[in-house]
Amino acid sequence: MRLRLLAAGLLIASIPVAAHAFERVTLRNGFSYDCARRETLDNTHIRLFLTPSNSSADSTANFIDLPTESIAAIEILPDPIQPAPTPVVPAAAPDMHTLLSNAGAEHNIDVELLASVIHTESGGRANAVSRTGARGLMQLMPGTAQQLGVNDAFQPSQNIAGGTTYLDELLTRYHDNLALALAAYNAGPAAVDRYHGIPPYRETHAYVARVMNEFKRRKLALERNHAPSATQLASR
Repeated sequence: MRLRLLAAGLLIASIPVAAHAFERVTLRNGFSYDCARRETLDNTHIRLFLTPSNSSADSTANFIDLPTESIAAIEILPDPIQPAPTPVVPAAAPDMHTLLSNAGAEHNIDVELLASVIHTESGGRANAVSRTGARGLMQLMPGTAQQLGVNDAFQPSQNIAGGTTYLDELLTRYHDNLALALAAYNAGPAAVDRYHGIPPYRETHAYVARVMNEFKRRKLALERNHAPSATQLASR
C-alpha cells in the first residue's frame, strides 16, 4: 500500500501555519475573498476572517492566511440588497462529503487534502472561473478537463473526479512529493520539470503554501475534535 498519507502528513508538519463592513480582497491571480475582518500577522502575511468571529483566538473562525504581496486591492463592500456571495454553495454542501470521500478512496488521497485544494482553488464555488479560464471547484483548464474526460467542469461530481485524477497523476509522477505535485497542479508539470523543483513563481510558491497550511489546519482541527469533518470539508 502506498504511504502517501503518511508522507504528506510529515511534510506539512514541518511548515508553520502561517472591522466593520465586509471587505472584498482581490488577489493578483484574479480570485477574490469577501471578509468580515482582517488582521496583520507579520510583515509579509495577512489573515482574512471570512465569517464574523468574536476574536482571533476563536479556533472555529473561518479564515485564510495570505501573503500580503498576493493582494492586488481591498475595497469596502456596500450593504448588499441581497446576500453577498460567499465561498459556500449551500445546495451542494450535503453532497460534498460523499463526492470527496469517494474520490479520495478511489485514489488513496486524504479527503482533507482534496478539500484544501478546493478551498484554495475556488473557495468552494462550483461556478468559479479564473482570469485564465480555469473552471469549477478544482479549477480545471478546458484542455486538461477534456483530457480527463470532464464534459462539464461546473458539475461538482465531474470536476472533483477529474481534479482528483489529475492530482493523483501528479503525485505518482513526483513520487508522492506533495509540494511538487501541488506546484505542478498550479504551474504545470512542464515548469516543475524545467526547474527541477517548485518554479520560481511567486504565485506558485504562495499557492503551495496556502494549500499545505490549509491541509495542516484541517488535520489539526480533526485531532482537536477527535471527529471526522464530514459536515465541514470544502465549505469551511
